[in-house]
Amino acid sequence: MATLTARVVPVPVRLGGGRHIVERNFLLYRRSWIVFLSGFFEPVFYLLSIGIGVAQLVGDFTLSDGTTIGYAAFVAPAMLASSAMNGAIFDSTYNIFFRMKYAKLYDSMLATPLRPWDIATGEVTWALLRGACYSAMFLLVMLAMGLVESWWAVVALPASVLIGFAFAGAGMALTTFMRSWQDFEFVQLAVIPMFLFSATFYPVETYPDAIRWLVEITPLYQGVVLERAFTTGTVGWSLFGNALYLAAMGTLGMYVASRRLGKLLLK
Repeated sequence: MATLTARVVPVPVRLGGGRHIVERNFLLYRRSWIVFLSGFFEPVFYLLSIGIGVAQLVGDFTLSDGTTIGYAAFVAPAMLASSAMNGAIFDSTYNIFFRMKYAKLYDSMLATPLRPWDIATGEVTWALLRGACYSAMFLLVMLAMGLVESWWAVVALPASVLIGFAFAGAGMALTTFMRSWQDFEFVQLAVIPMFLFSATFYPVETYPDAIRWLVEITPLYQGVVLERAFTTGTVGWSLFGNALYLAAMGTLGMYVASRRLGKLLLK
């Protein structure tokens, strides 16, 4: 009866309900630490290939405030934002889809006093912790390569966590609507263009006005703007708008995910 009441009665959100899911994922990856660590290398390899190779062929970039930086220093913060996006998307889509549709893990969890909101917060928190580890190591690589131009870079790590929160919430919400593995083609259809065109490798000013407007409303562009501003020191009040965009995206995604999980698993 206590379990049934916790699942049905709309009691206030219990603090810390998702920590059990975080603990479960930690114990799982503790035995698969190589898989956990592998997500760090892809953006680092991109950065090394650009810093050692492509950057030698491309001239310096002049930012909006007149600051001149090298090409590697221009691309590195965008790679940091992209790695936060990729890590969050992977954790909140493929992994959650398997646990929900095949492992039936969430059915077992909801047989306990845990609620759909606890599952959403637990999974998103784990994705943020994993992404924060990758981002911290990536920032150390940037620092070692001399690609950090300002002390504002200390805020780049919290910014990457915010990016991960936005994409983890949205990714989990979208996963609850997916019917089969083939639907994940739509995830790649959204992620790859954002990675290539969100001012990652060249300034957004190079686009025609109509395309530039489309790029500037994408979520990854908001993250790229934040990370590039913090690592280069070009900080302004407009960054609050970018941060608010990402926070709203993540919060809305978590709300939709919890509602969908309740509808799918408690029927």
